[in-house]
Amino acid sequence: MKQVIQSRKSGKLALKDVPAPKVRGGCLLVRTRASLISAGTERMVIDFARKSLAGKAQARPDLVKKVLEKAKKEGLVNTWKAVMARLDEPLPLGYSAAGDVLAVGAGLEGEFAVGDRVAMAGAGIANHSELNTVPRNLVAKIPAGVPDEEACYTTLGAIAMHAVRNAGATLGDVVAVIGCGLVGQMAVRFLVLAGVRVIAFDFAEDRLELARRLGAEAALTPENANADAVYHLTGGIGVDAVINAAATDSSAPFEFAAGIARDRARVVMVGLTGTAFPHTAFMQKELNIVVSRSYGPGRYDADFEQRGQKYPEGWVRWTETANMAETLRLMQPDLPQRLDTALLTTHRFELDDAKDAYALVTGAQERHLGVVLTYPEGETKAHAVSMPRKPAGRGGQCVLGVIGAGNFARAVLLPGFKSIPGVRFKTIATTRGATAEHGANQFDFENMATDESAVLDDADINTVVVATRHDSHAGLAARALNAGKSVFVEKPLALDLAQLNEVIDALNGSGGILHVGFNRRFAPQIAEMRRHFGNTQGPRVISIRVNGGAIEGDHWTQSSDEGGGRVLGEMCHFVDLARYLADGTIESVHAEAATETGGNGDNVAAHIRFKDGSLASIVYTALGDTALPKEHIEMFAGGRAASLDDFRELSLAADGAVKTSTATQDKGHKQQLAAFVKSVSDGAPVIAETELIETAAATIAVLESLRTGERIDL
Repeated sequence: MKQVIQSRKSGKLALKDVPAPKVRGGCLLVRTRASLISAGTERMVIDFARKSLAGKAQARPDLVKKVLEKAKKEGLVNTWKAVMARLDEPLPLGYSAAGDVLAVGAGLEGEFAVGDRVAMAGAGIANHSELNTVPRNLVAKIPAGVPDEEACYTTLGAIAMHAVRNAGATLGDVVAVIGCGLVGQMAVRFLVLAGVRVIAFDFAEDRLELARRLGAEAALTPENANADAVYHLTGGIGVDAVINAAATDSSAPFEFAAGIARDRARVVMVGLTGTAFPHTAFMQKELNIVVSRSYGPGRYDADFEQRGQKYPEGWVRWTETANMAETLRLMQPDLPQRLDTALLTTHRFELDDAKDAYALVTGAQERHLGVVLTYPEGETKAHAVSMPRKPAGRGGQCVLGVIGAGNFARAVLLPGFKSIPGVRFKTIATTRGATAEHGANQFDFENMATDESAVLDDADINTVVVATRHDSHAGLAARALNAGKSVFVEKPLALDLAQLNEVIDALNGSGGILHVGFNRRFAPQIAEMRRHFGNTQGPRVISIRVNGGAIEGDHWTQSSDEGGGRVLGEMCHFVDLARYLADGTIESVHAEAATETGGNGDNVAAHIRFKDGSLASIVYTALGDTALPKEHIEMFAGGRAASLDDFRELSLAADGAVKTSTATQDKGHKQQLAAFVKSVSDGAPVIAETELIETAAATIAVLESLRTGERIDL
């Protein structure tokens, strides 16, 4: 299928052929009929992508701060790789479109049917693409009689509608709308339909004339001289609310708002402008500033948008989904007073001419407002979920199929496999076709796909890398093992015992090798530490402290169903490391968590007992300052001691002397991948598979201990 994609790194825009998406549970597969180019938002995105690295840093100091914090924890080299991988991601353009349903995902069977016409919303979701997979709460049904080219304005309508709701205006109030772009014009119309008197402001006469057609009582240029006209229209009071829908680096809209607003008026910011407001004027009138949250309640809430959670109507009546539905209702042609978005369209382009459309939007040669992309009419041809990129190769001791291509896979795993002789890159499969296409080109895969079956059902592929989100690891690993393939699965192997047993059952009947991405045991300094203890007799005592740093609670890794939290997602690394250093079987696990309001289990102390009497203590915390090194490991046994600080400084003590060495941080990724490829060739696992299962079970036992307060015997 065809999709408009931009490079984050270079800013180059292209219309590409990529694999079509699959329908997923809780989603609809939609054939796009029309999509809207937002001259404001999309131009801003494009302009940012075209900036140099220094320009991007200057424009987003918040991201620079995050990069610096990451560098403190993980080192400059690893951080640089992660940043470059992030910048190298393809950027799908578009966020407001309309089309018809081709397939209905599980759970939506009674609510939608094939052929339903829907409007869809969301950056990275409602793309300028022939097909899109859209979650339930980001679609709304299109009423009969509303053309696709009008319905594709729905997302921007929801933005304007939520700004109007935030203004709190009622019948007879006077509201000023500053900036008569698409959102401003739609805000004007919604206010008029609600019985509100509107004064529109813009510097462009053609946009002011359109605002008058949409019902504005007055349409003026935002000059101080026109402030007198405002007071005349409001009986000397000033406007009851101001909606700032302008797009400018200047703070002039705020200054103008202060001059025309009445006492205690509300100023709603829905555009992107400078925010240096005149304090004295705002203070004396006690003006209220509200920054409108895009389409409405539910926006930026992954539970609502991605997982289909509903809000109770008694508490949240107008969600983003409800705003979309109301926008569409107001477009119905038989209403006596309606929203006619056809008045906003100044240009139409076919999808094949998308580059010309963006040249218009980003240039300054021709005036424009609504720019609509149209798609081929009639039945959609069959779109492949798997596409060849180059002629098939032959042979290879390790014929690789990769499922998932997130930041870590592209920054670490795939470059690592690429550097190893004998690895043939056969197929890469990701949820999004643009990501699959980009990964295939970047790492020279033969095929690209959006369906994991293109990897799992290919008899030529003997090795599968699973680098998806955590909840799918066990299922995909089991399917690959059942197909007789060797598997490299990123941690964690499983989120619960049911998933773990699924892997065990598959492993018992498979001729493939299972490996989990526990890289730290392969680090050169860990190997040196273990050699230091040699054949020392008696139990070992191991202490591991991890200063993990905080992660936002709404990050996908923190969700119980998708990521499993940091115990399963990250602490498992250190359970494996303790198991490796102790060189013994885990007998029991006991854990406690620091309790705090709103805590999410990121601060845990786990006590592991081994059958030979060895002990390991793992403290994982997100409460610390990342200026302190992230990982500190100590081990004691047989009159010897060792200390490793963040995989940089190693101290070995024996016979009353301490030997200290430093090295560039190396957590063993390269060594692990090389060992895995060799294991595929040799037919023998790198880590005993019973040990991998034991580590997974012990990590799951940490959570069980936290829930029960008891020691868990394995």
